[in-house]
Amino acid sequence: MSQREALVFYLLITPWVVGFLSFAFGPILAALGFSFAEYDVIRPPRFVGLANYAAMAGDPLFWQALKVTIGYTFTAVPLGIVASLFLATMLNQKVPALAFFRTVFYLPSVISGVAVSLLWLWLLNPAFGLINWAIYSLFGITGPKWLLSNEWVIPAFVLMSLWGVGGGLIIYLAALQSVPTELYEAASLDGANAWRRFRNVTLAMISPVVLFSFITGVIGSFQIVTQAYVMTGGGPHYASLFYGLYVFQNAFRYFKMGYASSLAWVLFLIVLGLTLLTFKVSSQFVHYQAGGAAR
Repeated sequence: MSQREALVFYLLITPWVVGFLSFAFGPILAALGFSFAEYDVIRPPRFVGLANYAAMAGDPLFWQALKVTIGYTFTAVPLGIVASLFLATMLNQKVPALAFFRTVFYLPSVISGVAVSLLWLWLLNPAFGLINWAIYSLFGITGPKWLLSNEWVIPAFVLMSLWGVGGGLIIYLAALQSVPTELYEAASLDGANAWRRFRNVTLAMISPVVLFSFITGVIGSFQIVTQAYVMTGGGPHYASLFYGLYVFQNAFRYFKMGYASSLAWVLFLIVLGLTLLTFKVSSQFVHYQAGGAAR
């Protein structure tokens, strides 16, 4: 690379570097510093060491938020993967109006979080919501109170999460279309039925995509704020107090910026640990065309 090319390169990346340092890396370092301080925005930060982290052990809402988020994550993420893969498999067939159906299933995933939350507030309304109306019309039973019930509020959020399966559908559809057809032909010649072809060929070939979807799904589910803030505010009785919402409340409702920063860093460590564990376990079932199982 000539000196002129190098100069052009550095000039072109300067806006990104400035933006990253100002709006990403800088705030990350600031949050790390605030996590060791008592800071309410009005007064200057006061160093308190590990007091914020120690306070979590005795904070029942911290444990409640963690329980709610983990329960939601390991219900919604697998269901989302199964639903996306099922729809992608169906839409990978040669059927009439295929482009139309792909568009219809993908469109909901591009709608903003607030709009979706308001829509589902109406759908899940126990008095006149469309879902309870359908349950009563089809089965003759009264539907649950959904967002007003301690037992049904998380299932309601899980049901709502399936609204966005269209994003995963596009990824799985691309993965399915990249599977070599000769593998299916070889499996058929060996006497494999449709289920065995799906399990031993399709799932094996798209397993890296499944891994990617699971990891990104886990990361996203641990950062839910908008839906819970708009729809329940963490209620009823903290039954929908997601971890991200609890961080938001401490930072912008109670102005406990130091404690919120420590919660955010604990969240980072939890997500990092789950990601590394997933990569470790994935070596048993994730396969790549060129290199076999993941290492």
